[in-house]
Amino acid sequence: MDELTYLSNLVAKSRLSRRDFLGRSAALGVSVAMAGSLLSTAVRAEGPVRGGTFKVGMQGGASTDSLDPGLATNQVSAMVNHLWGETLVWLAPDGSPIPVLAEEWVAAPDAKTWTFKIRKGVQFHDGRTLTPQDVAATIERHTDAKSKSGALGILKDIDTIKVDGDTVVFTLKESNADMPFLMTDYHLVIQPDGGAGAPEAAIGTGPYKLASSEAGVRYNATRFENYWETGKVGFAEQVEIVVINDATARIAALQSGQVHMINRIEPKTVPLLKNMRKVTIKNVAGRGFYPFNMFCDTAPFDNKDLRLALKFAMDRETMLKRILFGYGSIGNDTPINKTYPLFEDIEQRNYDPDKAAFHFKKSGHTGSILLRTSEVAFPGAVDAAVLYQESAKKGGIDIEVKREPGDGYWSNVWNTQPFATSYWGGRPTQDQMYSTGYLSTADWNDTRFKNVSFDTMLITARGELDEAKRRGMYQDMAVMMRDEGGLIVPMFNDFIDGISENVAGWVDNPAGELMNGDAPLRCWLNA
Repeated sequence: MDELTYLSNLVAKSRLSRRDFLGRSAALGVSVAMAGSLLSTAVRAEGPVRGGTFKVGMQGGASTDSLDPGLATNQVSAMVNHLWGETLVWLAPDGSPIPVLAEEWVAAPDAKTWTFKIRKGVQFHDGRTLTPQDVAATIERHTDAKSKSGALGILKDIDTIKVDGDTVVFTLKESNADMPFLMTDYHLVIQPDGGAGAPEAAIGTGPYKLASSEAGVRYNATRFENYWETGKVGFAEQVEIVVINDATARIAALQSGQVHMINRIEPKTVPLLKNMRKVTIKNVAGRGFYPFNMFCDTAPFDNKDLRLALKFAMDRETMLKRILFGYGSIGNDTPINKTYPLFEDIEQRNYDPDKAAFHFKKSGHTGSILLRTSEVAFPGAVDAAVLYQESAKKGGIDIEVKREPGDGYWSNVWNTQPFATSYWGGRPTQDQMYSTGYLSTADWNDTRFKNVSFDTMLITARGELDEAKRRGMYQDMAVMMRDEGGLIVPMFNDFIDGISENVAGWVDNPAGELMNGDAPLRCWLNA
């Protein structure tokens, strides 16, 4: 064991490759699991290594992407925002809210008034100093419907925003015990003057300055020397994000060393990558899910029986097995699973061609139903749509699958077309997930589910401080969404990423892929 410890320390000091370390460990009769554990301990003990260019290959970007944080709709945009911008609060891997640009916060007893103390001595990339006024202006911009911010739905309950010395005071229309979690939303990057006039300028307080950007192609960022928290994040000299929407090309880029990590590895390719040298697979169960969205206010999906028919026509078990290969869990037509702290189970909806046929006939609809999909919607989305087409036939339902181009899918198809595949990464709390995507007034209500009773329960649960009562309310909301909504959730996905042997500092984060977008900030290169 002394020799193994010595060898692991050499790896931590970049004087021995991981591959050679694992080979010599095997020669000593040590299991891969034990060797990996010892190596991780040694790397953490040695500490972060500064320098180099961190390269990330990602699926999800498009030429229509904007640098305005409020308009971020995919994981590429969100990660770019992470590089140059920061929010008031950070969601840690264990799900707890951690102070960032807010040093601390305190709530009134009724959870209607929240006071956030803003950190001093923080500099924006253009030389200006962060002020409480910048914070207030940023949040105010995202509460304006004209901003089209993806955070609008979770901020609608804010009544007033006032600056008081070095604090910002938020007064809410209703009590909200989750207010700090709302401030972790990746759209709410704090900008000078709130981003007024030029929210796409990418001026923030983050550890990197955006040097160049070509939407849907490539982004380059360089370390910001005046960053306020040096030594904790931002170890590479530069970060390069390359959009590689093709799954095979992404894997090839990782294997050849062109990039240090990739997202969205298709489950069917995991066995292949596990046999590749210099590559490590990272997978973690989380809140992400792969939905099939129907617009509840658009024919023919405005008919509840048709929606039920399409839900019963979904063979979730087969899809989980053949699309995710076990790297996920079964869905139940709600966006919430057991990873949420106030989750309560409800009766599982199963594949039932007879019920699908019954409701389809009752709906009165005739003819085929058009489903739009794309390889960028989620890994295996096109194959999933074809599987759905096959299972629906047994219920007498003809689904026409239309494969759309990846570029522009998130602006031309998602939240625009009435029946399409999509992807959600989940949110820190049930209230935030529901408020972002399923509140009647939410801009990102991509199923057009508009139910007054649901809205009332959501607002009531938000201010309920009795956890047991709140849990029961969320259970009732889940049943309502499953039975009346336009959301079909066949499966929740594991986040499956691939990293080079040179990457250190990885920490599993169930909130999202690539450490919830933090990987290039919190990881470093050993060589």
